[in-house]
Amino acid sequence: MQKQRIAVLISGSGSNLQAIIDACQAGQINADVVTVISNKADVYGLERAANAAIPSLVVSTIQGESREQYDQRLLAALEPLHVDLVVLAGFMRILTAEFVNQFSGRMLNIHPSLLPKYPGLNTHQRAIDAGDSVHGVSVHFVTPELDGGPVILQAQVPIFAEDDAELLQQRVHSQEHRIYPLVVQWFCQGRLTMIDGKAMMDGDILAAAGYASDDQ
Repeated sequence: MQKQRIAVLISGSGSNLQAIIDACQAGQINADVVTVISNKADVYGLERAANAAIPSLVVSTIQGESREQYDQRLLAALEPLHVDLVVLAGFMRILTAEFVNQFSGRMLNIHPSLLPKYPGLNTHQRAIDAGDSVHGVSVHFVTPELDGGPVILQAQVPIFAEDDAELLQQRVHSQEHRIYPLVVQWFCQGRLTMIDGKAMMDGDILAAAGYASDDQ
């Protein structure tokens, strides 16, 4: 199968970007990261791209522009690259429906909660404040609804009495770096699709919490 072309969108340190780069270089993912795009300059994720000899681009916000105008510039940066998959890896912007629909079924996001719990920000503190005993992370297809696309895979972590948000975040991050490359691998193998708003794995509709088997 021909190697897939991946664009990764970031806003920060890019630890999930690094996990995906490593998996591509190891041959786990049959793909190349062909570009890394950040909405912020001087973030460490851009250094990760440079260290891996991956072209990168900063698409900064212009004062006074609308979300639609920003997304048009982002789309213009992506279109010439003919990417097969867009991976959001800590990209801290809400994308417009028009942009999302351009990549329907070809855009993934990772969110630090067990969706549909805690969409949006501050998920670790919200889980602690709610008295939850478990927390986790979800990889999902991106749809116009914020953090509302069909879940593909989740990983759970325990919440201990002594946890603060930073400790919990570290525990979640370790699972992010494990499951995100795996989901990207499935997509690049042609096993994972989105049809009629449903995540499909090997032709079967996934349950609401995503793929639940240890079989890979």
